[in-house]
Amino acid sequence: MLLKYFYDDRLAQASYLVGCPACGSAIVVDPARDIRPYLETAQQHDLKIDFVTETHIHADFLSGTRELAHATGAMMLLSDEGGDGWQYQFPDDNIRLLKDKDSFMVGGVKFDVIHTAGHTPEHITFMVTDSDADKPMALFTGDFLFAGDVGRPDLLEEVAGQADTREIGAKQQFANVQRFKQMPDYLQVFPGHGAGSACGKALGAVPSTTLGYEKLFNPAFQIDNEDDFVNWLLDGQPEAPHYFAHMKQVNKEAPTLLDELDKPQKLDNLPDASESLVIDTRSSEAFREGHVKNTINIPISSNNFATYAGWYIDFSEPIYLIVGNEMLNEVLDALRAIGVDKIGGYIAPDALELSETVTEMTAQAIHEADIQILDVRGLDEYKSEHIPDVIHIHMGKVPQQLDHIPRDEPLAVQCGGGLRSQIVLSILERAGFTNVINLVGGIDAWQKADLPLVQE
Repeated sequence: MLLKYFYDDRLAQASYLVGCPACGSAIVVDPARDIRPYLETAQQHDLKIDFVTETHIHADFLSGTRELAHATGAMMLLSDEGGDGWQYQFPDDNIRLLKDKDSFMVGGVKFDVIHTAGHTPEHITFMVTDSDADKPMALFTGDFLFAGDVGRPDLLEEVAGQADTREIGAKQQFANVQRFKQMPDYLQVFPGHGAGSACGKALGAVPSTTLGYEKLFNPAFQIDNEDDFVNWLLDGQPEAPHYFAHMKQVNKEAPTLLDELDKPQKLDNLPDASESLVIDTRSSEAFREGHVKNTINIPISSNNFATYAGWYIDFSEPIYLIVGNEMLNEVLDALRAIGVDKIGGYIAPDALELSETVTEMTAQAIHEADIQILDVRGLDEYKSEHIPDVIHIHMGKVPQQLDHIPRDEPLAVQCGGGLRSQIVLSILERAGFTNVINLVGGIDAWQKADLPLVQE
C-alpha cells in the first residue's frame, strides 16, 4: 500500500491518497478543491485515481471530491448516513452511497465503513486493511478523532441554526470514543485536521497518531461518564467562522467546478469601497503606510488569510481585490478553497492612490492616555489574560456588534500581536469610525511593558 499525505496550512486541513501499486489503482480521501497535488502524485507513481471519498459534508473548506471525479472519471463514494436532510445532492451519476459496515476495495486494499456521527450526523470513518493482511492497519477518522482531541459537535447549532443538536452530537462522540476504546492500540490514526482548525478546541500539531497513544493521552478517552464528557466537549470550543454555514450548504448541494467559473478581470479602477467589499491583501506594514479609503486589510502573508476573509465576505455579492500580479494566484487559490467564487476583479496597488494611513500607539501611551480598548481575540484568549476594562468582541463578530462599540471617543484595537487588530481597525473605519488606533504589538507588548492584566 502507498500512502501520501497532503496538508493545507491555511486551513489546517489534511487529505490523503491511498494507492495499490500492484494494481495501479488509488483513492483520495477528503480532497481539497485544488486537485493538482493529487494528480501530480498519482502520475508520479503510475496510479489511476479510480475513487474519491470524504468522511463528511465539510464546513470549513470547499470539498474537491466532485472536482477530482470530474478530472479523472473516479467514482465518488459518499456517506448515505445521517437521515433526512443529510443526503448529498450532487447531480452526477458516478456515485456510490456508503452505509455503516459497507466495504470496498482499492486494488488489494480494503476499506471498511464505520458510521461515526457526532461532529455531523452523516460522518463516517474508514478502517483500512492492507493487501494480504488479515488485520486492519489504519483509520481515516476525518473530524471524529484528532491527535489530542475529538471533533466539535456544536457546529450545526452555531452556524446552521439547528437548535438542540450540540448535546446530541456530544453524546454520539462519547459513544464513538467508547467503541474505539475496544479497537487495537496499534491502529494508526490519520485525522482530517491539525492544530489551528476551528473543528476542535485543542488539536495536536502532529500529522498522525495511534489509537493506543490517544487512549493514553487524549482527554476524550479519559472521561468515562457521559455527562462529564458532554460538559467537557462543549466547553471552550472556538468561535465558528460565519462562512462555515455557506460551506456546509455548498458541499452538500455540489460545489461548482473550477472550469465553470469566470476568470477575475484586471481592473483600471476600483468600485466604491464603501459599497463593495474590497480586500487589500498587502502586508500590514504596507497598508499602514498607505491604503485606499474604506478597503479592509487581510494580508495574504497570514496563514489564516482564508479564515479571516471568511468572517466578512457576503457570498452572494462579488468582492474585489488589491493584489500584485505576483501574488494573484495565491490569493485566488486561498479564496477558492473556501468557495469565494464571486470575484468582481482585481487591481495592482501601484495603480492606486494610497493616501490613507493607520494611527498607531504603543501600549504605554494608550495606558497613560486612558484610552478605551477593544480586545478582538478569541474568548479563550481573553479569559486566559486580558487588559482591565476592555470591551471584548471577537474579530469576526465586530460587524454585527457595531452598536456596542463607542464612536464618540478614541478607541484602541488590540489582539495578540497586532495583525488581527489592524484587520478590525480597517473594518471599523469602513463602518465610519474616525478615531481608531492600533495597539502596536497587541497584548504581547502590553505584557512586556509590565502593565496591568487580569485573568478570569
